[in-house]
Amino acid sequence: MKKTIISFIIGLSIIAVCFLMLKSCIIQNPKPEDCVVVEVKVTNITEGGVKDIVFHDDGTDFYYINRGLERGLNLDSLKTKVLNKTVTLHLAKVLGGMTSEHISQLAIEDEIIFTEFNN
Repeated sequence: MKKTIISFIIGLSIIAVCFLMLKSCIIQNPKPEDCVVVEVKVTNITEGGVKDIVFHDDGTDFYYINRGLERGLNLDSLKTKVLNKTVTLHLAKVLGGMTSEHISQLAIEDEIIFTEFNN
């Protein structure tokens, strides 16, 4: 009986830790202070995932706007604005400060092209 209770508590603890880790990977209501700011030269823009917009740099890195095509962004107009130009990206942090490829804000010079930040 005692082993069953201990096993139950350990199992419940493992489930709680897994839940918290998964929840920390979900990006909701990002704030500028929760992001890493990087400058990237965009060399290619494609559609990826489920209506995501993927920005490729001149190396092997890529960054994406989650469901960007559902949010009113257009691949052709983005290509005109940012292709082969250096942009400023706010990338959301996950799991204790690790940087994701999720774009919370995209700007070129002083023009904000996309943002998830609430004003």
